[in-house]
Amino acid sequence: MGKIILASSSPRRALILRQHNIEFEVIPSPYKEDHSVTAFSYEFVENLACCKASGVIPLLKEPSLILGADTVVVLDGKILGKPKDYDEAFSMLKSLSGRKHEVVTSIAIIESSGEKEKIRSVTSFVEFENLSDEQIDFYIREFKPYDKAGSYGIQEMPEGYIKVYEGSFENIVGLCGQTVVEMLGEINAECRA
Repeated sequence: MGKIILASSSPRRALILRQHNIEFEVIPSPYKEDHSVTAFSYEFVENLACCKASGVIPLLKEPSLILGADTVVVLDGKILGKPKDYDEAFSMLKSLSGRKHEVVTSIAIIESSGEKEKIRSVTSFVEFENLSDEQIDFYIREFKPYDKAGSYGIQEMPEGYIKVYEGSFENIVGLCGQTVVEMLGEINAECRA
């Protein structure tokens, strides 16, 4: 099957893989994301995950399986990406306040030879409490969520911010480990067949 390469520098994704006893190496993808698209579609996010994985192929010296992933926060059919600055983070969190939204992570696992490719998307739902301006300001200043889609990381949210979530918690953090395990199992079975 070859070694597994995580095409991401995300410490959260690496931690999730380790928690599922998956051995891997990290090679961050050089692929530059297109941030101009704001209308959500599964095809767009899945393509991003594939491009991130494919971007690592020229950097490899031996046959490998490459895992690329992209997580987006979706509100009213629009993608909320990573905020550029404090004002954008504040605006995003204000728009999420008191509302339910989707968190979609698309996962692509591709063979460096290009022979096999698995793509899957996992959707979870998060509903925020009604947040005051003071709560939003505190969160941004304390946690500086500039590297996170939708301007927040559920794993670091203080009590009283999240009302409820549905689906995979890991997916909301950035990668559903169980889905990765299933996809690797399918690829392994196909390699043996």
